[in-house]
Amino acid sequence: MNESIGIIGGGSWGTAIAHLLANNLHNVLIYLRDKDLIEDINNKHINSKYFPKNNLSKLIKSTDDIREILEFSKNIIISVPTDATRTIMNKISKYIKQEHIFVSTAKGIEEKTYLRNSQIINEFCDNPVAVLSGPTHAEEVINDLPSAAVIAAEDKNTAKFVQDLFMSSYFRVYTNPDLTGVELGGAVKNIIALASGIADGLKYGDNTRAALITRGLAEMSRFGAYLKGNIITFSGLAGMGDLVVTCTSMHSRNRRFGIKIGQGLSMDEAINEINQVVEGIKTTKAIYDWKKKKNLNVELPITCEVYKVLFENKTPENAVHELMLRGAKNEMNI
Repeated sequence: MNESIGIIGGGSWGTAIAHLLANNLHNVLIYLRDKDLIEDINNKHINSKYFPKNNLSKLIKSTDDIREILEFSKNIIISVPTDATRTIMNKISKYIKQEHIFVSTAKGIEEKTYLRNSQIINEFCDNPVAVLSGPTHAEEVINDLPSAAVIAAEDKNTAKFVQDLFMSSYFRVYTNPDLTGVELGGAVKNIIALASGIADGLKYGDNTRAALITRGLAEMSRFGAYLKGNIITFSGLAGMGDLVVTCTSMHSRNRRFGIKIGQGLSMDEAINEINQVVEGIKTTKAIYDWKKKKNLNVELPITCEVYKVLFENKTPENAVHELMLRGAKNEMNI
């Protein structure tokens, strides 16, 4: 199966996806606004900003004409941060046709609306939407290191079609009908990764990180079940898998940002040092506000403490202290 595929967003993940799909012999067109990067991809076959040492396939081209993306292919991958998804959908809505299929790769919750990415897309169209998630750092995918991911879609045929697009000898893809659970897992794990990074910045050690990952999984599962996700999803690639890699890898922007906070940097200083989008910051604010304003009856202790560190000037040491001194509980009551 050789398809044409349009990718909106040429950051590190969008570029890694393009590389993966081109290796599967699909023709890929990437939408970018940076004219220098467009020239580099089209003429030098590299993304000089993110992967200057990786040669890209000649099957990959780039354009700054977003309409061209939707004319080029019925398969559209949205690879921008969550806070840009609505802007992109506004731009392309008048070009959407019935045959278009959308694949979202962002992992976050929209501030103020508290919508997941697939829900934002479906506010503009009723086309099929799938979500790609899992423990997949772009830096490893673009170097063909064995990875596994999950494609979530409510329609089985859509999930199977997108699975076939991505499946390769080094990128294994599973399907899952639980769109809610997969998207929530991808969003909440970024918050836990911030907490894990903060603990690392405080030099708290392996025991602390393991506790945060484990209780973070409980928090993720509890929130997902509350919002009608399938609790089994959170033991899979979009839950535990993504949580582990994001909380332990230096490829993780969220963990690296958390480390800077734990080391005493301000939020602005840490953002400047990372110099890439850190999805967990806005996701933390969105979920904390969602819980407060909508009076969600669900315990989210790690999320709440991360919020207070980032937005209320609480010291990381005091946040950890609060988590440790919470009332005694039965572990099985997630």
